[in-house]
Amino acid sequence: MKHSIAWWNRTKNNPAALHRWLIQQYRGEATAASRIEQLRDAHGIDDARASHILTVIACQERKHADWVAQLLRVRGIPLPALAGATGRYWKEPLQEIHDLQTGCAVGAHAEAMRLARIEAIAEDDEAPEDIREVFQRILPEERFHEHAFRMLAGEQAMEATRDAHDLGQRALGLVP
Repeated sequence: MKHSIAWWNRTKNNPAALHRWLIQQYRGEATAASRIEQLRDAHGIDDARASHILTVIACQERKHADWVAQLLRVRGIPLPALAGATGRYWKEPLQEIHDLQTGCAVGAHAEAMRLARIEAIAEDDEAPEDIREVFQRILPEERFHEHAFRMLAGEQAMEATRDAHDLGQRALGLVP
């Protein structure tokens, strides 16, 4: 959490960095929705409960993308294209998805990583008010996503995908 707070303090005070991050956040939320639906359709079709949970999460991610898109519009920042947007983190983790459990484990790792940043923003009384308000709304649903993914994954899949998650974090510069 300490690293996320330091990152947020640098980012919120640099308009260009803040705008770049909001664009990345928009892409992340929007592409997450599609990625989760693909996981559901490829591996969750025989598990009604998992399919329902993944559908709920995808809908919430799409809603989060809409909220971040509104922040971008208010700031006069054009919405970026989503085609081909996979991000630096995803190269290794996506290769580890072989079934519903490993797909959910990859989702749990990604959500846990993002939660620290979302918490830093939501809890910062000095954050721009509109941004803080949006991330306060996003936070409980992202906590649900991480928990649900972790539960659907199980510990074996969480451990099996940990190295790929670490490589993804390294690609983002979050770990040495």
